[in-house]
Amino acid sequence: MDYLTLAEAYEKIEATRSRLEMADLLVELLRQVPVDEVEMVILLTQGKLAPDFKGVEMGIAEKLALKAIYEATRVNETEIQKLWLRDGDLGNVAFEAVSRKKQTSLFTEHLSVKMVFRNLEQIAGSSGAGSQDMKLKLLAKMMHDSSPVEAKYIARTLAGKLRLGIADMTLIDALAIAYASKEERDAIERAYNTCSDLARVATILAGDGLGGLENIKLEVGIPLRAMLAERLPGIPEILEKLGGKCAFEYKYDGLRIQAHIRKDKIQLFTRQLEDVTGQFPDLVEILGKSFKGKAAVLEGECVPVDINTGEMLPFQTVSKRRGRKYELTSAVTEYPVMLYLFDCLYLEGGDLTQTPYTNRRKMLKKCIKETERVKLAEVLITDDAEEAEEYFRKVIGKGGEGIMAKSLAPDSYYRAGSRGWNWIKFKRDYKSEMNDTVDLVVVGAFSGKGRRAGNYGALLMATYNPERGIFETVTKLGSGFDDAMLALLPELLDTHKTDKVHRLVDSKMQADYWFEPSVVLEVKGAEITLSPIHTCGWELVRKNSGLAIRFPRYTGKVRQDKPAEEATSTDEMLAMYEMQAK
Repeated sequence: MDYLTLAEAYEKIEATRSRLEMADLLVELLRQVPVDEVEMVILLTQGKLAPDFKGVEMGIAEKLALKAIYEATRVNETEIQKLWLRDGDLGNVAFEAVSRKKQTSLFTEHLSVKMVFRNLEQIAGSSGAGSQDMKLKLLAKMMHDSSPVEAKYIARTLAGKLRLGIADMTLIDALAIAYASKEERDAIERAYNTCSDLARVATILAGDGLGGLENIKLEVGIPLRAMLAERLPGIPEILEKLGGKCAFEYKYDGLRIQAHIRKDKIQLFTRQLEDVTGQFPDLVEILGKSFKGKAAVLEGECVPVDINTGEMLPFQTVSKRRGRKYELTSAVTEYPVMLYLFDCLYLEGGDLTQTPYTNRRKMLKKCIKETERVKLAEVLITDDAEEAEEYFRKVIGKGGEGIMAKSLAPDSYYRAGSRGWNWIKFKRDYKSEMNDTVDLVVVGAFSGKGRRAGNYGALLMATYNPERGIFETVTKLGSGFDDAMLALLPELLDTHKTDKVHRLVDSKMQADYWFEPSVVLEVKGAEITLSPIHTCGWELVRKNSGLAIRFPRYTGKVRQDKPAEEATSTDEMLAMYEMQAK
């Protein structure tokens, strides 16, 4: 398949905000793709070279990419730098430079999807002496052989910012229509939730049809997508929803970990499927000593602790262990952690996700020997609301986030990648009418004044509407930031800066700066109100009004464990508003 065909399809997709139109354009594209290239096309469309859990990074600096664009086009380097400074989009720089390209060779090579993908793989996999020169030559050659639109998407892929706004669920919609039917979409999503590799699912679907997906099973070493919880405002409502009796688990404020254990190897994955095994060698060691078996997939929370007092520390402490390549030994000593396990998804060759919660908890207890640093999550099983309320107060008093209510029903299965009523979280703040914190996406910012002059003064925050595939504004956030966090904001946000409002952002406000929806922050507010200027749940409650958070405050937590599409949804905000109104 010609890479130009793929790039032109991306241009059409980028021009629309409609999830349905995106899906239709993807279907049109997929029907042109040879079966042996489906994997590459899906990965490229996700802006990747491999599924997230394999940790493949492009490994090319912006400076090197700009140099390659110059080598390929011979457009004045000062002009290339001006293009780069204008909006910080390598794709736009490559497009304009190639459009102005001065002929450097009579010979150009036709670009295919396979050629581009293999070259990108070679760039990503190259390291050591001479690797930078090799990367420069490969990239410059591709840019030289590219049309402007091809250069645009090659450069964006290298930068890790394709900017198409295609969510995985939209790709699943398209796969169902292209290779099966709309009615069979759920089976495709289940396969994806099990193996966390949409390219693999698509390849099997294109080659073997829906029946081939039956061969996708839970495997040790391949993470499944995490199950998510719903919310309710009170324990009586939770008990009623879960049939009058349920398990209330201590909700720890830590890093959610999925541990894949084999006799000779332990791997640790986050809820974003990032392999963090190398960052937690101490956790690998203590878990290996605690596990009584040959193979398992377990879930738990990695929680920082004060080894002198035994007290749990805030989530931000464990985040200091993230991404460390150097000084790891000192980090292990300085920021020790405990693992509180709460689920067993696989044990000794058996997939337990389709068994009830009580059975999974029994298997977890059977395979783990508790130690000082590996324990089972505390749990209370009760049908008594007062007893549950007392347990909740105990959890809060010990520094927990709240409690997680879990169904005891025969169908209380682990539904990978899904948000459902088998799990309900409860994190009530008694001092506020707004019943819970929310995780919001930064989509814009406003220039600072006074002490914040020269920095971002406030952020425009949004919820995610999965039905529309759009981020909807819900509040303007300026409180809760200390000086250190204010100084960190440019580093956190500037790589996502765009020259205008992102096409997947629905905003009636005009910000001074706009960002690609990516960074997620935890926010607490006083209450949820109706607003004529915010678009969250627009006209779902009242004509010409959306939902807004009054007196929002940043809690101090950057949700590095959450992609933007897993931020608080518009439906969740609406449910919180309705419960608050009651």
